[in-house]
Amino acid sequence: MIRTFTTHRIRKQEELTGKLWQFCPLQGEFAGKQFQVPTPGCWENYPGFGLYRGEGRYTTQFQAEGNLLITCKGVSHTATVLLDGQIIAEHYNAYTAFSAVARAVPGGLHTLEIIADNRFSEKSALHVPNDYMSYGGVSRPVVLEQVGTSYLEYLHITPFFRDGHWHAQVEAAVQNLCEMEPVDMRITLAGQSLRFPRLSLPRGRSVHRGELSFEEVQPWLPESPVLYEAQAVLQKGEQPYDDLIDRFGFREVDIEGRQILLNGKPLRIKGVCRHEDHPQFGCALPFAAMAGDLALIRHLGANSVRTAHYPNDEVFLDLCDEQGILVWEENHARGLSLEQMQNPHFERQAEQVIKEMVELHYNHPSIYIWGILNECASDTEYGKECYRQQFDLLRSLDTSRPCSFASCKFKSDICFGLPDVVSYNIYPLWYHDTSAKEYLKDLYNWVQEETEGQGKPFLITEIGAGGIYGHRSTYATKWSEQYQAKALKEQIRAVLSHPDCTGIYIWQFCDIRISEEGWFGRPRTMNNKGILDEYRRPKLCYEVVKELFEEQ
Repeated sequence: MIRTFTTHRIRKQEELTGKLWQFCPLQGEFAGKQFQVPTPGCWENYPGFGLYRGEGRYTTQFQAEGNLLITCKGVSHTATVLLDGQIIAEHYNAYTAFSAVARAVPGGLHTLEIIADNRFSEKSALHVPNDYMSYGGVSRPVVLEQVGTSYLEYLHITPFFRDGHWHAQVEAAVQNLCEMEPVDMRITLAGQSLRFPRLSLPRGRSVHRGELSFEEVQPWLPESPVLYEAQAVLQKGEQPYDDLIDRFGFREVDIEGRQILLNGKPLRIKGVCRHEDHPQFGCALPFAAMAGDLALIRHLGANSVRTAHYPNDEVFLDLCDEQGILVWEENHARGLSLEQMQNPHFERQAEQVIKEMVELHYNHPSIYIWGILNECASDTEYGKECYRQQFDLLRSLDTSRPCSFASCKFKSDICFGLPDVVSYNIYPLWYHDTSAKEYLKDLYNWVQEETEGQGKPFLITEIGAGGIYGHRSTYATKWSEQYQAKALKEQIRAVLSHPDCTGIYIWQFCDIRISEEGWFGRPRTMNNKGILDEYRRPKLCYEVVKELFEEQ
């Protein structure tokens, strides 16, 4: 499934996944053998491949001709794409999309190969052994589109409210493959149109901008998530030949003192952190599983999801748009040490994720904040410069949303002058025995009195405790469901009763698989802090969280 709505009515589009492909592992005991496997998917869910680290070749065939735009929505975590034996794309990072154009392809049957590689190495600065699983495979859809000598790459809509009514800044990117005659472009949204006649397109990408105003439109709000369609069309004379459709909502996010405002009203975040992880599907969750997760999140009384620790599948974001679930989305980096941030590939790879994330997900009204570099070396001067560069890049790409990062550096972080929102991951009653109320008060006072984060909105982006499903203890000891419920009750009450705390994200929605390498100390080789277990069975703390969220 590509999106929850139609993205083209003129351009020919076909999903190549959603069916069986040939899979061939290139290392290990099954090297060279062929298997039929469903796509999208992760090879860890194939029998006998649960711990496979290496390369795997995925192969399919299709009929097409002309200029072919092939988009991979996610390959974990390094990809080489070949069309009829020729390399057309190479890409790093599992959680962002990438495309390649094959020009003037002759008509007939063609072979597409994707070599995925989930091995850890010095060349990989972001995918490292971690407290979540780095899967292998073609984990998101692969899309084939037939395009002309020029085609639309993206359409970005930035709504804003001024002088009593809504406006929208419009930006469209057109890719031109060769010299051609001038073309016309028309962009339509919410009943209004912008026209760009006789565009002379240079080779490569060109960006075209305009602005529209609206008298009678409805805002996007969590309680009434009204969505509008935006369509751009390219045409020669009276003949349209390419189009691009996306959705957006009329909403505006601002910072005012210690508050985050959505359409002028303060936000109160009651959220959960969620990994793309499922014992049956790995990180390649199908539509029904995504929708099922959101149904549980809504049942909890939560109003927000933090996409820990990477950009999420577009279909999940579409569902959040449709259901009014606020999203904190972040680039891919979790818990990297100073030494890891000094990897020569780190900055380039992290910045590439930011560019791909923002360009692809810009129009989602549910995304109210961007995050970067979760729990990295923000207590060092070298780390601070990395944070500075990435915040600068983020703001150059999008000025309409605030940005932040989740810190775990207790009273040692030196980067709070950089983000718009100060955010902390804290675990009182789990990694130490300090009461949640006293720990939070001490931390918040330090931020206000001794850091450049003074006066900014303050969020708790992780808090929680471990609990193994089915483990009950007479003494409510750690790892029991009783202890987890008790700890979460005190933690949530402390955060939501704090007068200057904008909200909370509980770590985490459900238990997840973690890397075998270097994380063997976790029971079950899982991160067991979920409110539900990996099969989405509720633990005792589920009803505790639900009751407290519904009270607020």
